[in-house]
Amino acid sequence: MKKSILLRLGIIFLNLCFLINLSKAQTKQWSLDGNTYFVAENNSILKYSLPENTPETFIPSSWLQTPEGKSLAIRDFSFSQDRNKVLIYTNTKRVWRLDTQGDYWVLDLDSKKLQQIGKGLPESSLRFAKISPDGQKAAYVSEYNLYVEDLNSGEITALTTDGNRKLINGTFDWAYEEEFACRDGFQWSPDSKKIAYWQLDANQIRDFYMINNTDSVYSQIIPVEYPKVGQSPSPAKIGVVDLSSQKTTWLNIPGEPAQHYLPRMEWNNPDLLLVQQLNRKQNHSKIYAVNVPQNQAEVIYEEKDEAWIDVMSTWDNVYALTYRHRFPWVSEGKEFVWLSEKDGWRHVYRIGLDGKEQLVTRGEYDVINLLHVDEAEGWVYFHASPDNATQKYLYRTRWDGSGEAEKLTPPVWEGTHDYQISPSGKFALYRGQNHYTRPVTDWISLPDHDFLSMGEQMGVSVKKPDDTGMEFFTVTLDDGTEMDGWMVKPTNFDPAKKYPVVFYVYTEPWGANVKDTYGVGRNRLYDGDMAEDGYIYISLDNRGTPAPKGRAWRKSIYRKIGRLNISDQAEAAKQILEWDYVDPERIAVWGWSGGGSATLNLLFQYPEIYKTGISIAAVANQLTYDNIYQERYMGLPQENLEDFVAGSPITHAKNLEGNLLYIHGTADDNVHYANADMLVNELIKHGKLFQFMPYPNRSHSISEGMGINAHLRKLYTDFLKKHCPPGAK
Repeated sequence: MKKSILLRLGIIFLNLCFLINLSKAQTKQWSLDGNTYFVAENNSILKYSLPENTPETFIPSSWLQTPEGKSLAIRDFSFSQDRNKVLIYTNTKRVWRLDTQGDYWVLDLDSKKLQQIGKGLPESSLRFAKISPDGQKAAYVSEYNLYVEDLNSGEITALTTDGNRKLINGTFDWAYEEEFACRDGFQWSPDSKKIAYWQLDANQIRDFYMINNTDSVYSQIIPVEYPKVGQSPSPAKIGVVDLSSQKTTWLNIPGEPAQHYLPRMEWNNPDLLLVQQLNRKQNHSKIYAVNVPQNQAEVIYEEKDEAWIDVMSTWDNVYALTYRHRFPWVSEGKEFVWLSEKDGWRHVYRIGLDGKEQLVTRGEYDVINLLHVDEAEGWVYFHASPDNATQKYLYRTRWDGSGEAEKLTPPVWEGTHDYQISPSGKFALYRGQNHYTRPVTDWISLPDHDFLSMGEQMGVSVKKPDDTGMEFFTVTLDDGTEMDGWMVKPTNFDPAKKYPVVFYVYTEPWGANVKDTYGVGRNRLYDGDMAEDGYIYISLDNRGTPAPKGRAWRKSIYRKIGRLNISDQAEAAKQILEWDYVDPERIAVWGWSGGGSATLNLLFQYPEIYKTGISIAAVANQLTYDNIYQERYMGLPQENLEDFVAGSPITHAKNLEGNLLYIHGTADDNVHYANADMLVNELIKHGKLFQFMPYPNRSHSISEGMGINAHLRKLYTDFLKKHCPPGAK
């Protein structure tokens, strides 16, 4: 019940294409002074210097010719710390969500020598290769084991030899990757003498078996190590291997490994590691400072929450290829930056190695995400939107915690404004948009926010068309809760007539639908133009969605998924049904993943409102989903099983009265196809008629195979038109 496949259940289908493209976007590598960046283009690496932003070839494709005369296709690249070597990532393969497995080559910029690392290991099997800080070695994972290679001699040394699908070294299992975005599982020490790495023991976790019936006349069993809700996590531990002795010392971190998680680790100096530990319920976080030579761990910071503590920011692209949870070091390594909701709002804190903390951002607003700390000038930059949760702007405030937050985004237009700030803090890549303005991108200077290319053109206010057909609105519930929504009205809308309404839902803690971005009201599954055909298209964000509205808004859904989010949506829909131009007999709802679960619950729990529903890849039974996600938001079923039952659509399936189209991929490794079988059985038991479409051997995104997108769109559209006819009456 969360992001969809390449990103997880919850970012769902409407955002899937954008996020896939984002994760495959060009990697920017910055110069040491932070005023020049490098990108890969056409199998070359180009250099751009700011503010001119003019390109010049830094590494031509001719330097990246293999001995066979082939030019390397650059998927990603990085520099050694001394900037004398470039690590090229190519020939990649997908592992769960992203193509994090492939081949690596090292280019020496002085000699122009190009050499492949990991020779002798299986093709496209290397993961997360990194050059040591001293530039002499490279480390990587292959087939669950960690290796180090001398770049001068080419000698490869296996630092672990016991790895397999159930004992994982230097990377993570399905659940850690899916729920914590943990993929890269090892780090060089700053002195290049040691490597710290995770080991996960999944031997006690049962496999879920997917069945492939399409690629052979005999079925093939595909096992997925998958800890279901209620099962203990895979025990995780962190080891430090000394390269001279090749001996691993396992860190002495207190707590039962099978009842805790270790989602974050970072070297501070060659003798000190910081490790974050979460209890199984994920409502108690501890930061340990581990003295590596003495193998002693001391808690320097801890935090509790009555609901849960977020590890990832839901606004960051945690599914970028090179994403890794980090402790952003400041004050020459004496402090790190931390985000916390403990005062009721998400704010930036400075945490010292001595445990002392200082609040940096202040006020009744959320820091959406941290962008940059400029210690020299005494500023911290971040995204926020105190006055409108559907939008996003650039703010800064004093690094010492004094003063008020200052909005830097100029009043060009309202909407969503994203920034990627250079390491120097002098420049930022800007991307602005709203629901009637296509995204505009330009480099800006900071802090004056001057546009480097478009100049004064960006100073002209963008006028909203007289009739966009799209509008934002709010609905106030009986208890005073305000829900944001957007609505796309039919073309040539006549308020004297009545129209059908199609609600698009997600509703869970991993996704918000109501954002002021271009194309937000587009339904990519509809084969045609909904507005032209005469539908009102609406989406609403209920309590529990990750909008920047404060902790109470987000955490109110704890142990109430399938109830609070559903009642909020239904109460808002009841108000909308009272609008003069809404036809209450033609009300449809649809969603994907967590939105598919919400669709089922709305259709089953409020059949008097919702007459038609299209549910895709839904969690029909909360007890089938993975432990990290479901226990984070719902608690442990051993303690409050009744909440899991009450929130599961399968519990209410007997109440189906309207028209249901249920769709699921049989090879969904995220929300298992077993949900479909369970739900279908329950509906059959109660004599309910419905339409069911299993897509053979398709994953959670239902995107594989020829003709799949066209078929899904036609299926969706034909069902909607048949059971919720478009047009005014």
